[in-house]
Amino acid sequence: MTGAPVADDTSSTNDLTIKQQREKRRAEKVAALKAKQAAEKRNRRLGLAGAIVGGVAVVAIVVGIVVTSATPPVDPATIEIEGLETFEGLEAVHVDTPVNYTMTPPAGGPHNPAWLNCGIYEQPVPAENAVHSLEHGAVWVTYDPAQVSGADLDALRSQMPRSYIILSPFDGLPAPVVASAWGVQVALDGVDDPRLGDFIIKYRQSPDAPEPGALCSQAVDGPGKIS
Repeated sequence: MTGAPVADDTSSTNDLTIKQQREKRRAEKVAALKAKQAAEKRNRRLGLAGAIVGGVAVVAIVVGIVVTSATPPVDPATIEIEGLETFEGLEAVHVDTPVNYTMTPPAGGPHNPAWLNCGIYEQPVPAENAVHSLEHGAVWVTYDPAQVSGADLDALRSQMPRSYIILSPFDGLPAPVVASAWGVQVALDGVDDPRLGDFIIKYRQSPDAPEPGALCSQAVDGPGKIS
Protein backbone atom coordinates (compact mmCIF):
# COMPACT_ATOMS: atom_id res chain seq x y z
CA MET A 1 0.00 0.00 0.00
CA THR A 2 1.29 3.22 -0.98
CA GLY A 3 1.61 5.63 1.93
CA ALA A 4 0.20 9.12 1.94
CA PRO A 5 2.47 11.71 0.36
CA VAL A 6 4.68 13.60 2.83
CA ALA A 7 4.55 17.39 2.62
CA ASP A 8 7.74 18.99 1.25
CA ASP A 9 9.19 21.43 3.91
CA THR A 10 11.83 22.83 1.56
CA SER A 11 9.67 25.76 0.35
CA SER A 12 8.77 26.86 3.90
CA THR A 13 12.35 26.63 4.98
CA ASN A 14 13.49 28.69 2.01
CA ASP A 15 10.76 31.29 2.60
CA LEU A 16 11.77 31.61 6.23
CA THR A 17 15.42 32.01 5.31
CA ILE A 18 14.63 34.75 2.81
CA LYS A 19 12.44 36.48 5.36
CA GLN A 20 15.21 36.31 7.91
CA GLN A 21 17.66 37.71 5.41
CA ARG A 22 15.32 40.58 4.62
CA GLU A 23 14.88 41.35 8.31
CA LYS A 24 18.62 41.23 8.79
CA ARG A 25 19.23 43.62 5.89
CA ARG A 26 16.48 45.90 7.17
CA ALA A 27 18.01 45.90 10.65
CA GLU A 28 21.43 46.68 9.20
CA LYS A 29 20.01 49.58 7.22
CA VAL A 30 18.24 50.94 10.29
CA ALA A 31 21.41 50.62 12.36
CA ALA A 32 23.47 52.35 9.66
CA LEU A 33 20.90 55.13 9.40
CA LYS A 34 20.90 55.64 13.16
CA ALA A 35 24.72 55.68 13.22
CA LYS A 36 24.77 58.27 10.43
CA GLN A 37 22.21 60.42 12.22
CA ALA A 38 24.18 60.17 15.47
CA ALA A 39 27.40 61.16 13.67
CA GLU A 40 25.68 64.13 12.02
CA LYS A 41 24.27 65.22 15.38
CA ARG A 42 27.70 64.91 16.98
CA ASN A 43 29.31 66.91 14.17
CA ARG A 44 26.68 69.62 14.52
CA ARG A 45 27.47 69.86 18.24
CA LEU A 46 31.20 70.05 17.56
CA GLY A 47 30.62 72.66 14.87
CA LEU A 48 28.47 74.71 17.22
CA ALA A 49 31.09 74.47 19.97
CA GLY A 50 33.82 75.47 17.53
CA ALA A 51 31.75 78.37 16.29
CA ILE A 52 31.16 79.52 19.86
CA VAL A 53 34.87 79.29 20.71
CA GLY A 54 35.80 81.02 17.47
CA GLY A 55 33.20 83.68 18.10
CA VAL A 56 34.53 84.27 21.60
CA ALA A 57 38.07 84.55 20.22
CA VAL A 58 36.96 87.03 17.58
CA VAL A 59 35.08 89.05 20.17
CA ALA A 60 38.15 89.04 22.43
CA ILE A 61 40.35 90.24 19.57
CA VAL A 62 37.87 92.94 18.58
CA VAL A 63 37.49 94.06 22.20
CA GLY A 64 41.28 94.15 22.55
CA ILE A 65 41.59 96.25 19.42
CA VAL A 66 38.84 98.59 20.58
CA VAL A 67 40.35 98.96 24.05
CA THR A 68 43.81 99.54 22.60
CA SER A 69 42.46 102.00 20.09
CA ALA A 70 40.51 103.74 22.82
CA THR A 71 43.72 104.38 24.77
CA PRO A 72 45.78 106.70 22.58
CA PRO A 73 49.48 107.16 23.35
CA VAL A 74 50.44 110.11 25.48
CA ASP A 75 51.39 113.19 23.47
CA PRO A 76 54.76 114.28 24.92
CA ALA A 77 53.88 117.91 24.20
CA THR A 78 51.03 117.74 26.70
CA ILE A 79 53.17 116.52 29.61
CA GLU A 80 53.90 119.18 32.21
CA ILE A 81 56.77 118.65 34.65
CA GLU A 82 56.88 120.55 37.91
CA GLY A 83 60.24 122.13 38.73
CA LEU A 84 61.55 121.92 35.17
CA GLU A 85 64.49 124.22 34.40
CA THR A 86 65.15 125.41 30.87
CA PHE A 87 68.35 126.79 29.38
CA GLU A 88 68.23 129.00 26.31
CA GLY A 89 70.90 129.93 23.78
CA LEU A 90 73.07 126.83 24.20
CA GLU A 91 75.81 126.50 21.58
CA ALA A 92 75.93 123.18 19.77
CA VAL A 93 79.60 123.41 18.79
CA HIS A 94 82.44 120.90 18.95
CA VAL A 95 85.51 121.54 21.11
CA ASP A 96 88.55 119.44 21.95
CA THR A 97 89.11 120.94 25.39
CA PRO A 98 87.31 120.52 28.74
CA VAL A 99 84.22 122.71 29.14
CA ASN A 100 83.28 124.66 32.25
CA TYR A 101 79.52 124.13 32.25
CA THR A 102 77.28 126.45 34.25
CA MET A 103 74.72 123.76 35.19
CA THR A 104 75.22 120.56 37.21
CA PRO A 105 75.14 118.26 35.41
CA PRO A 106 75.44 119.95 32.02
CA ALA A 107 72.32 120.03 29.86
CA GLY A 108 73.80 121.30 26.62
CA GLY A 109 76.44 123.58 25.20
CA PRO A 110 79.86 123.03 23.61
CA HIS A 111 80.87 119.37 23.57
CA ASN A 112 83.39 116.83 22.38
CA PRO A 113 83.22 115.80 18.70
CA ALA A 114 82.62 112.18 19.80
CA TRP A 115 79.34 111.37 21.49
CA LEU A 116 79.03 108.97 24.40
CA ASN A 117 77.45 105.62 23.61
CA CYS A 118 74.13 105.45 25.42
CA GLY A 119 73.79 102.85 28.15
CA ILE A 120 74.06 102.14 31.87
CA TYR A 121 77.31 103.17 33.55
CA GLU A 122 78.51 102.48 37.08
CA GLN A 123 81.25 105.12 36.96
CA PRO A 124 81.15 108.86 36.13
CA VAL A 125 81.31 109.56 32.40
CA PRO A 126 82.98 112.45 30.53
CA ALA A 127 80.48 115.31 30.49
CA GLU A 128 81.66 116.66 27.13
CA ASN A 129 80.85 113.32 25.44
CA ALA A 130 77.53 112.95 27.25
CA VAL A 131 76.43 116.43 26.16
CA HIS A 132 77.06 115.41 22.55
CA SER A 133 74.61 112.54 23.13
CA LEU A 134 72.06 115.04 24.42
CA GLU A 135 72.46 116.86 21.12
CA HIS A 136 71.30 113.63 19.43
CA GLY A 137 68.15 113.43 21.56
CA ALA A 138 69.36 111.28 24.47
CA VAL A 139 68.27 111.75 28.08
CA TRP A 140 71.02 111.72 30.72
CA VAL A 141 69.89 110.47 34.13
CA THR A 142 72.46 111.10 36.85
CA TYR A 143 72.37 110.05 40.49
CA ASP A 144 74.34 110.96 43.58
CA PRO A 145 76.14 107.74 44.62
CA ALA A 146 76.18 108.97 48.22
CA GLN A 147 72.36 108.97 48.23
CA VAL A 148 71.42 106.26 45.73
CA SER A 149 72.78 102.72 46.04
CA GLY A 150 71.73 99.11 46.58
CA ALA A 151 68.04 98.43 45.99
CA ASP A 152 67.40 102.07 45.09
CA LEU A 153 70.02 101.91 42.35
CA ASP A 154 68.56 98.64 41.05
CA ALA A 155 65.12 100.25 40.95
CA LEU A 156 66.52 103.23 39.07
CA ARG A 157 68.28 101.04 36.51
CA SER A 158 65.10 99.04 35.93
CA GLN A 159 63.30 102.19 34.76
CA MET A 160 65.74 102.94 31.96
CA PRO A 161 64.67 102.38 28.33
CA ARG A 162 66.93 100.37 26.04
CA SER A 163 67.95 103.25 23.79
CA TYR A 164 68.74 106.97 23.87
CA ILE A 165 69.33 106.92 27.61
CA ILE A 166 72.47 107.42 29.70
CA LEU A 167 72.52 106.52 33.39
CA SER A 168 75.61 107.31 35.42
CA PRO A 169 76.71 108.46 38.87
CA PHE A 170 77.58 112.13 39.30
CA ASP A 171 79.14 113.56 42.43
CA GLY A 172 77.84 116.79 43.92
CA LEU A 173 74.33 116.77 42.50
CA PRO A 174 71.76 119.19 43.92
CA ALA A 175 69.33 116.26 44.39
CA PRO A 176 69.46 112.45 44.65
CA VAL A 177 68.60 112.13 40.95
CA VAL A 178 68.74 114.68 38.12
CA ALA A 179 67.38 114.11 34.61
CA SER A 180 68.75 116.19 31.75
CA ALA A 181 68.05 116.60 28.06
CA TRP A 182 69.24 119.29 25.67
CA GLY A 183 68.25 122.60 27.24
CA VAL A 184 66.09 121.15 30.02
CA GLN A 185 66.66 119.60 33.42
CA VAL A 186 64.74 118.53 36.53
CA ALA A 187 65.98 117.71 40.02
CA LEU A 188 64.16 114.68 41.45
CA ASP A 189 63.44 113.71 45.03
CA GLY A 190 64.47 110.08 44.55
CA VAL A 191 64.35 107.03 42.31
CA ASP A 192 60.56 106.73 42.71
CA ASP A 193 59.80 110.32 41.74
CA PRO A 194 57.08 110.03 39.03
CA ARG A 195 58.50 113.03 37.20
CA LEU A 196 61.38 110.86 36.01
CA GLY A 197 59.14 108.76 33.77
CA ASP A 198 57.38 111.86 32.49
CA PHE A 199 60.69 113.52 31.68
CA ILE A 200 61.93 110.49 29.73
CA ILE A 201 58.69 110.26 27.74
CA LYS A 202 58.70 113.97 26.98
CA TYR A 203 62.36 114.51 26.06
CA ARG A 204 63.87 111.23 24.84
CA GLN A 205 64.44 111.75 21.10
CA SER A 206 62.66 115.08 21.40
CA PRO A 207 62.43 117.19 18.24
CA ASP A 208 63.73 120.06 20.39
CA ALA A 209 67.21 118.51 20.40
CA PRO A 210 69.57 119.96 17.77
CA GLU A 211 70.03 116.59 16.03
CA PRO A 212 67.18 114.28 17.10
CA GLY A 213 67.53 110.70 15.93
CA ALA A 214 71.27 110.88 15.27
CA LEU A 215 73.24 107.89 16.54
CA CYS A 216 73.71 107.23 20.23
CA SER A 217 76.00 104.25 19.65
CA GLN A 218 79.08 103.28 17.62
CA ALA A 219 81.17 106.03 19.20
CA VAL A 220 82.82 106.25 22.64
CA ASP A 221 82.18 104.10 25.70
CA GLY A 222 82.74 105.78 29.03
CA PRO A 223 84.31 103.93 31.97
CA GLY A 224 82.22 101.36 33.80
CA LYS A 225 79.65 100.63 31.12
CA ILE A 226 77.57 97.60 32.14
CA SER A 227 74.89 97.57 29.43
